[in-house]
Amino acid sequence: MLGSAKDIQVIGEGSTGKEAISLAERLDPDVIVMDLSMGEMDGAEATKELVGKKTRSKVLILTMHAEDSYLVPLLEAGASGYLVKSAADRELIDAVRAVAHGDVYMQPSAARALAQRIQRRAEHADERTKFEKLTEREQNVLKFVARGYSAPEIGEKLFISPKTVDTYKQRINEKLGLTHRSDYVDFALKLGLLAE
Repeated sequence: MLGSAKDIQVIGEGSTGKEAISLAERLDPDVIVMDLSMGEMDGAEATKELVGKKTRSKVLILTMHAEDSYLVPLLEAGASGYLVKSAADRELIDAVRAVAHGDVYMQPSAARALAQRIQRRAEHADERTKFEKLTEREQNVLKFVARGYSAPEIGEKLFISPKTVDTYKQRINEKLGLTHRSDYVDFALKLGLLAE
């Protein structure tokens, strides 16, 4: 499909995220069309790594996943566009052109999902500020408590004693005014922490 466009030249193809990174570094393409579902390293990880390396290439995600839960983290990771495979036959060439010109490409439903996420974040800016004031360890404990893990299970995951977990929970309770596990769940849901 891309080969049929006179202004687009396909210069490489890979089947894993690691191959995509290697090819991008060697070939320096304008746009990388990245699938999410690949072996060895998926497209989301590869996108994050490419953006982290500050390559010149723009990443257009092409996937069968239409769910909003995939979209926002990928755009936040630095992807320049998101296209569902079912629309690729109609939109892929336009999407590649848009991304190559520095625009962000997404379908209308994706734009709505992103706008809703931004609106939710604005509504919970106070909670976000409080969360960011917690230490990294306190943030991790909060997430695990919200997901339903017990103190011994959290201790095992973080390589600390259950008693130390309880100390962190006490600090979190004091800083955020939380008292029950349900408060942790509500707080985590408001900030989208359970999806991370």
